Amino acid sequence: MAKKSTKVIPKKRGPRGKGKDPLIALRMPPEERRAVEAWAARQEDKPTLSIAIRQLLAKALGKK
Repeated sequence: MAKKSTKVIPKKRGPRGKGKDPLIALRMPPEERRAVEAWAARQEDKPTLSIAIRQLLAKALGKK
C-alpha cells in the first residue's frame, strides 16, 4: 500500500514585534556596573539598569 501524504502546517509564532528596538548584549566589568547602578540610584526617576545605560549613552552622545 502507498503511504498517505499528510499536509504539514507550520506553527504560528505570533505577530512580529512592533515598536521594539533590537537587542544589544553588553559585557561590563562588575565595577562599571556598580558605577552605573550608583548613578541610577542618584537619579530622581530611579531608572532600571538598561534605562540608565541608555540615558548615559544619550548624554555622552549629546542627545540630552
